[in-house]
Amino acid sequence: MTGKEWISAFEGRGAGEEAARYVKLASGFLDDALFPRSRFPEAAGSVRFFTAAGRTELGGNHTDHNNGKVLAAAVQLDAVAVAAGRDDARVSFRSTGFPDVDIDISDTSVRENEKGKTEALVRGIAAGFVSRNIPVRGWSANIDSTVFPGSGLSSSAAIGVLIAKIFDCLYNGGRLAAVEIAKIAQKAENLYYGKPCGLMDQAASAFGGAVAIDFGGDAPVISQIDFNPGAAGYALCVVNTGGDHADLTGDYAAIPAEMKSVAAFFGAANLREAGKDAFFRALADGRVMGNLRRQCGDRALLRALHFFNENDTVDKMHAALQVFASAGSSKELCESFARFLGLVRQSGASSQNLLQNISSPHSLAGQPLAVALALTDSFASRLGKDIACRVHGGGFAGTVQAYVPLDCLPGYRAEMEAVFGTGAVTELKISGGGARELRIEG
Repeated sequence: MTGKEWISAFEGRGAGEEAARYVKLASGFLDDALFPRSRFPEAAGSVRFFTAAGRTELGGNHTDHNNGKVLAAAVQLDAVAVAAGRDDARVSFRSTGFPDVDIDISDTSVRENEKGKTEALVRGIAAGFVSRNIPVRGWSANIDSTVFPGSGLSSSAAIGVLIAKIFDCLYNGGRLAAVEIAKIAQKAENLYYGKPCGLMDQAASAFGGAVAIDFGGDAPVISQIDFNPGAAGYALCVVNTGGDHADLTGDYAAIPAEMKSVAAFFGAANLREAGKDAFFRALADGRVMGNLRRQCGDRALLRALHFFNENDTVDKMHAALQVFASAGSSKELCESFARFLGLVRQSGASSQNLLQNISSPHSLAGQPLAVALALTDSFASRLGKDIACRVHGGGFAGTVQAYVPLDCLPGYRAEMEAVFGTGAVTELKISGGGARELRIEG
């Protein structure tokens, strides 16, 4: 379909924010002032639409990079693109609120001067296809994202998965499995972009819905979960505390590095391989413990303890949600959700006390996550309500996650936004679509 045909089709579906967003995206692609035909002649021809969701971490804080277990979900906030293939090796696109991207992907080598830039993601993702013997060419696009940077909802993962999906659908018939799309995007983030993330973010974005992921085997084992907090009368929220991630790469990188140093003490590549039993035997042996503390340091030891505890917590959270999804009575539904909320708090306490990713050790004067967690607990205590909160995502800055009764949400929003600013609280809805090409049927 041409851009004009897409606009007509979207408008034919009636008014609505989603349709209006797609119409605006397609109209921009057709605007000669924004996309001059001298540079983007393909925009006048057949175009296609793609989407990839942001994600929320439900459980498993900083476990994926050591082959642990996580719970995650794609959310309604997403990155979308209208794109057209090109006959050359240039990828050129505009993205609302960001600098233009225009690179030649015939060279897929890592470039140090692109670290932290979208160009690095594009080049790294192209390299992922080339390494799989999938020939790719360039494309042009107009992109918009509602996954705001710094939100803890993995804006870079959503963009990376979106880029990978565009390559896959334009030049591979959309044949790659969601897990392969996620792996390509993750490797690009690690090696090209310079972000030491695990696979959880990309997997949640690529698969859609709520998922339990076990990274312990040769390939991730991914199970879909039917989860809607609204069924229990709760809103799932994130609170953006406004912290800046710019200088926190070292803090993030230290977590997997320290965990892997403990794994190396046991002769393993990661903590899952080192094994829970061997680790806890070491805790009970004073001589081994002394050697471990001297070699790795106490913070690394505590972070390893978090890893094993958090894996167990994820198993229990998954079990609670399975009961919640199949509950035969309102009593069973409420009891299973209350059990889940208790485990959310347990996960949050482990992150705060053992993982220690609530505040950066390099900026102790500013502790916005700790403030948000304390204010949420205070709000729950004053109202006598069962509200659960925890750090969300990488930590140190950014967002906290909270499960808030729907009747308390206006008051919670007002109190948190009085401290962190208008719009700081975002209610999340779990989205089932996953990364995909958008089609209008009929």
